[in-house]
Amino acid sequence: MAHIIAVTNQKGGVGKTTTSINLSACLADCGKRTLLVDLDPQGNATSGLGIDKESLSGNLYDCLIDGVPMEQVLQKTAVKKLSVIPATMDVAGAAVELVNMDKREQVLKQALSDCLEAAKKPYDFVLIDCPPSLGLLTINALVASDQVLIPVQCEFYALEGLAQLMQTVEMVRDNMNSSLRLLGLLLTMFDGRTNLSLQVAEEVKKYFSGQVFRTIIPRNVRLGEAPSHGEPITVYDPHSRGAEVYRKLAREVIRRVG
Repeated sequence: MAHIIAVTNQKGGVGKTTTSINLSACLADCGKRTLLVDLDPQGNATSGLGIDKESLSGNLYDCLIDGVPMEQVLQKTAVKKLSVIPATMDVAGAAVELVNMDKREQVLKQALSDCLEAAKKPYDFVLIDCPPSLGLLTINALVASDQVLIPVQCEFYALEGLAQLMQTVEMVRDNMNSSLRLLGLLLTMFDGRTNLSLQVAEEVKKYFSGQVFRTIIPRNVRLGEAPSHGEPITVYDPHSRGAEVYRKLAREVIRRVG
C-alpha cells in the first residue's frame, strides 16, 4: 500500500518543489516505486523532471475535471521507478471549476485511488507537490494524503503562516481525513555560516519538538541549477552536497513511515 505524502507550505520559495523532485528521485533510487503528482499550476515539478509541457496531450487538469484516468496522462522520467502526473497552467482553471463540483474536496483522492488500483505494479510512495496556497487544490491534497511534509525555509519569516497551515491540517483531519498525520517539518536553505539560519533552526525545533527532520537541506548552488536542466540533483550532480542530503532525507522518510 502506497504512502501518500503531501509536500506543502502556503509560502512560496521555501524549497517545496525542490524537495518534491529530489525526495521522489531519491526514494526511487532506494528501490521504492514512486509517483510524483504535480498539483502546482506552475508545473515546475513537471519541467524539473525533464517533461516538455508543450508536448503533453493531457495533464492533471484532465483527471480532475474531465475524469480522465491518471494512467493515461502519466509520464515516465529518466529516473528508474519514478513517474510523474504532470501539470500545466490548465490546473489553475481546475481550482476554479472544482468549486461547483460534488465532493469537491475529494476529487484528487478518488482519481489517485483509481490510479493506484489500476497500477500493474504497486507504488510504495506517492508525493504530491502542492501549490503555494491553502486553497481548494491543497485541501484536495490533504484529503488524499496519509501524511504531510512541510518545508520551512531558514529565514526571518519562517514561522509566519505555519500556525495557519497547522490549523488547516487539523481541520482536514477532524472533518475529512481522520488518518492525516504530520510526517515532519523539513528545514531548507540552511546556511550554517549565518546566525539567522542557526536561530531559525532552533526556533522551529523549540516550537515543534520532535516533529522536525534531523536532515537539514543546505543552500547549495547545484540544487538551484538542476531544475533548469530538467534533472533531479541525483542525475545532475550525484556527488554534490545537495544529492547527499536528499538521499539522507529519503532514508529518514522511509524510517519514519515504517
